[in-house]
Amino acid sequence: MAKWTPKHEAPEPLEGPVVATITGGTIVWFVLFLVQLPFYGWFDDHGHTWWLWTCLAGGGLGFIGIWYVRRRDAAIKRAQTGAADTGPGHTSSAHAD
Repeated sequence: MAKWTPKHEAPEPLEGPVVATITGGTIVWFVLFLVQLPFYGWFDDHGHTWWLWTCLAGGGLGFIGIWYVRRRDAAIKRAQTGAADTGPGHTSSAHAD
């Protein structure tokens, strides 16, 4: 059996509005939870309470996701700023106003 080797280089990862996407998804999960909450009795009678708890879990995990992507975004910006500061011709002296 021959070993499979890729024929093309992997494309660069797509970067988009990650923080906004995760925040929007978190809001959707919480809204779904709140919309279903008045119908808890019906869900309980039919054995579907897991729908509510799934939405609540999605919202809670979304908060962790927001925290994570905000820190990731800040780290990427710091790395880009650091790379720009250490580029050719950069001096580490302070600028006087």
